[in-house]
Amino acid sequence: MTTIRHLLFDADGVLQGFPGGFYQAAEQLLGERTREILTLASEREHQLLAGNDDFLPVLAGVLREYDVDVPAADLYAAVWQNIEPAPASLDLVRRLREAGYGVHLGTNQIRRRADHMRATLPYDDLFDVSLYSCDLGVAKPDPAFFLKAATRIGAPPAEVLFIDDHSPNVEGARSTGMAAVHWRLQEGHDVLLEQLAVHGVAPSVRGA
Repeated sequence: MTTIRHLLFDADGVLQGFPGGFYQAAEQLLGERTREILTLASEREHQLLAGNDDFLPVLAGVLREYDVDVPAADLYAAVWQNIEPAPASLDLVRRLREAGYGVHLGTNQIRRRADHMRATLPYDDLFDVSLYSCDLGVAKPDPAFFLKAATRIGAPPAEVLFIDDHSPNVEGARSTGMAAVHWRLQEGHDVLLEQLAVHGVAPSVRGA
């Protein structure tokens, strides 16, 4: 088994969550059609993950389709900027770095949200390399995302372990030779540590 030297972390669902829930954050603005509207908006958002186009006009178009008189900027702020990093995830990243691993961010993000994350969250300081789909020009689960990520990290894919909460992304990583773990915040970090151990990865132990 190839020795894992780098960890590549997804953001949403792995490093960070949505306080109160993704859909619940919009219910006061959208009412009973919240899930339907946000599902369509997310589908349209997906088309922008690998480029620099602004999402707000697209979101405004979705709201017009549903005849919802809510400013797109207000909905975007209430939902897409409703981000809360998980302290236990950030602590794990720090402990992995202390143990000598390279630690990196690999996330699908539209340009507007990537810029917001960089401005408001500690990821650029926390990670050795921060990889956003809008910068790479390709989005997960496309294998090209992971090949580009490995190149930016400066390691062969086999030395990288990827962690993501979506199975297609995990399979995309594995198709390039990366090791990959399917895990989400709700499962708890003890479960993640067990999965990392299967791949021979162990963070430093505080106070040891």
